[in-house]
Amino acid sequence: MYLNIIFVFVILVYGTNSFSPESVRLVGGSGLCSGRVEVKSNQSWASVCEADFDRQDAEVVCRDVGCGAPAALQGGLYGEGEGQTWDKEFQCKGKESLLLDCDTSDRENNTCLPGNAVGLTCSEPDDVRLVGGGSRCAGGVEWYDQGEWRTVGADDWNQRDVAVVVCRQLGCGSTVSVLPGNTTRGFGVYCDGSESSLRECSRSYHLRPGLTVICSDLLVQPDIFLTDPMGGVFRGHQGPEMFRGYNFTITCSTLPQYPGGSFLLTFTGSNRTQTQPAVNHSAAFLFPAADDSHQGNYSCVYDNYVFSHNFSSESELLSLTITASPLPAFIIRHVVVLLILLTAITTSYLYYKPTRRQKRVNRVSSMDLYVNAMEMVSLSSRAEAGPGEERAAQGTE
Repeated sequence: MYLNIIFVFVILVYGTNSFSPESVRLVGGSGLCSGRVEVKSNQSWASVCEADFDRQDAEVVCRDVGCGAPAALQGGLYGEGEGQTWDKEFQCKGKESLLLDCDTSDRENNTCLPGNAVGLTCSEPDDVRLVGGGSRCAGGVEWYDQGEWRTVGADDWNQRDVAVVVCRQLGCGSTVSVLPGNTTRGFGVYCDGSESSLRECSRSYHLRPGLTVICSDLLVQPDIFLTDPMGGVFRGHQGPEMFRGYNFTITCSTLPQYPGGSFLLTFTGSNRTQTQPAVNHSAAFLFPAADDSHQGNYSCVYDNYVFSHNFSSESELLSLTITASPLPAFIIRHVVVLLILLTAITTSYLYYKPTRRQKRVNRVSSMDLYVNAMEMVSLSSRAEAGPGEERAAQGTE
């Protein structure tokens, strides 16, 4: 009885929001980490106006709902709320754990225009991973819980549904297979397969058999690029352009992930394909002489057989344009170079010629000044010697 009295007293003093298990939520989005921001106020939910919300407030909300960093913040992004509008402006510093831990102030404007209910998209937290499979899309399921990575387990009848959610949350496509894990000491998770992340599933800390999940997007996306040994390729507005008659090479490569495999080079718009085995995780396709039939879009498809299944991954498109003979461009380029050299030589000549002339004039002027100075010294000496000495000097001369 005394405990009940104390509990009621604390609620009356501090209010109910501080003890609400859910004080902020994201509504109308695709999952727990996106939607319209709503705050619980007096046992009802209120939308937050965009003018009362900033990036630091968004960081706290994403943390409060258990998601990653804010990815998008925009008014009207997830529609308008049907209820009231939150009448305070948040003053979060960005480090608070809960939105209701932030300071608030009275709103400067009591109206919130239509379309300004703030919508927020948070990134999915990195709290689930697959380990031991050589890829982020294959391996034993682990969940970051209470400061450590723990093995996820599930009953046999529910393993497939759990695997579907894991592949969806990691952005790894669909589930290919579910295998028994290496441990029986996983904490239990129960999913129906429709959840966007494991956080939406039920869980318990009763030990269940661990599970290994293999998703369809197992291989990383390969790269495709074009090279030529003769300088016949240049960058155009729509992508690389190749001169007719020049040879070129299209190279497919992928990150070191699994040994073996092969690359299939496809040419969009035709049935032309070439296949080569992957050597050091790459393959080079040589074209001896470019002509109009080589113009179009190319892509690399990397195939590999791992985990008893065939997997493939396709690169981005490489758009190649074939242009006329490079001879006119070659001539123009060399004429431009010659004109630049001629201009530089002419400029240097015009600059250094008057400089040399000026140096000669300076040398003549300096000599004249020297002679005049010597004559002035001589005259001054005669004037100071007096008439007798001057005559004696003349006689000596």
